[in-house]
Amino acid sequence: MPARSRARKRALDILFESEQQGLAPGATLSRWVSAGEPPVNEYTVTLVEGVIEYRDRIDELLTAYAEGWTLDRMPAVDRNVLRMGAYEILYRDDVPDPVAISEAVALVRELSTDESPGFVNGLLARVIEVKPSLSS
Repeated sequence: MPARSRARKRALDILFESEQQGLAPGATLSRWVSAGEPPVNEYTVTLVEGVIEYRDRIDELLTAYAEGWTLDRMPAVDRNVLRMGAYEILYRDDVPDPVAISEAVALVRELSTDESPGFVNGLLARVIEVKPSLSS
């Protein structure tokens, strides 16, 4: 598995764990980094910190374009993968948009429901579609 794919999986682990335990993602990230085992990749830190920084805006967009779904109704894995994918699409110029979608779909294909890959693909594709008209 490529390094960035592993970093995305680790970032998802941190975001998911934080949500399940009702902790701030930054606190969970700090604990993982200080534990050092397994080591936390720099891109994992970038993803988690990016989702933390832009979460309100990302959640606003996901809510606006997830037809018939609220964030609370989505499986936790999907919700956090969508946040990471939207962060990469909207705020990371070094990640091509199709790569962000492909990586997000791969994560939910492995870890979530049978319907999740299509849902995540469609919602992130919509984010890409409206991206030029958005002000961050």
